[in-house]
Amino acid sequence: MTTIFSIEDEEALVSLLEYNIQSAGYKFQHSPNGYDGMMKLQKSKPDLILLDWMLPDISGTEVCKFVRSHKDLKSTPIIMLTAKGEEQDLLSGFDMGCDDYLTKPFSPAELIARIKALLRRSTDSSQDAVLSYGNIKMDTGTHRVYCCEEEAKLGPREYRILEFLMRHPGRVYSRQQILDSVWGTNVYVTDRTIDVHIRRLRKALSNTEECKVIRTIRSSGYSLDSQT
Repeated sequence: MTTIFSIEDEEALVSLLEYNIQSAGYKFQHSPNGYDGMMKLQKSKPDLILLDWMLPDISGTEVCKFVRSHKDLKSTPIIMLTAKGEEQDLLSGFDMGCDDYLTKPFSPAELIARIKALLRRSTDSSQDAVLSYGNIKMDTGTHRVYCCEEEAKLGPREYRILEFLMRHPGRVYSRQQILDSVWGTNVYVTDRTIDVHIRRLRKALSNTEECKVIRTIRSSGYSLDSQT
């Protein structure tokens, strides 16, 4: 059974997580603080980690750093749970290696949708360690993207959109199909949100003409195609 491990000190939230995660068919394990969590993670080796940003002993980012440096845990998806909504705070979490975040309070439906999407991507990523398209290379193990040998700095959503398109080059995908793959189902995101992330992705890959490979197909969606 797929195991979700939570490191969270708010008892009410832990009860909510346990109920909804078990209702979704997953095994739930929990630790109330960072040091205890790091010890248990080494034995549990879960499929996904829910990590609180503000823990009573150490910060969630320190736990995240530990997970990413551990040989048996480094590829485990991490969702950061945070009351911090500032972009700079979130970016520091991503720099430490978290895969996604949810700002408290969040809906159980969105949590489960994010978990399913991350687990699905984790399974897909294990099939191909490195993806290539033209002069773009993506290392799915380290979550790094290189364009003409230079690293491209992508946010987590932009990374996932690019990964989805690189796994299906040449095919045209609607905004809804991209949404379902990257955000998961049962999550409300507008078409404009997709367009904003595509725009950011294009900007990150715009250092050379060879990396300008994302086409807009009028009335249809987007495609990874070098014929821009």
